[in-house]
Amino acid sequence: MAPIKIALIGTHGVGKTTLCFDLASRLKRLDYALDLVKEVARDCPLPINRETTYEAQAWILHTQIARELAAASHHEIVLCDRSVLDNYAYLVHRMGRRPELEPLVASWLKGYKLLVKVPIWQPLKFDGVRDVAEAFQLGVDETIDKLIESFDVRALHLQAKDHELWPDQILEALGLPSRPEQQNLFGNPENTES
Repeated sequence: MAPIKIALIGTHGVGKTTLCFDLASRLKRLDYALDLVKEVARDCPLPINRETTYEAQAWILHTQIARELAAASHHEIVLCDRSVLDNYAYLVHRMGRRPELEPLVASWLKGYKLLVKVPIWQPLKFDGVRDVAEAFQLGVDETIDKLIESFDVRALHLQAKDHELWPDQILEALGLPSRPEQQNLFGNPENTES
């Protein structure tokens, strides 16, 4: 049986990583064997953010795919903190669309059961890696939205005002309960005598 792949997409600084860990803990409580594919860009040995290069983004894109393949080989659910779409968006934002990469991106997008678009809902904070220029963050976010439309992919678009409900909304979109089923430890109460 093919694993279920879920990817959180969106620009940097919107809380995808925090949401990923929250969602992972809920899925573990539901007794799913899962693996988390963390943000690949943080491991890139080449320049990222506004100084990124074609080589850096190609490294990120292909490493994302490799890590998803490795995770999918051993787990029933793969939860990704990013996808090929938003990794590709950083390249498109910096230097335009690349026809040689688009078939790969389009093909790989078909493997996600659910893409979840996380909106900008809080001010950017410096984390030691990501760029804090608001215009850059907004530009990448707009690029992601354009690519979602261009590749004609379905995504669950979360709303900023509902950020506390996001994990429940994602589980609902997957058809999963938000809490583990309660076990009746004392038998069926209808069969007890008064």
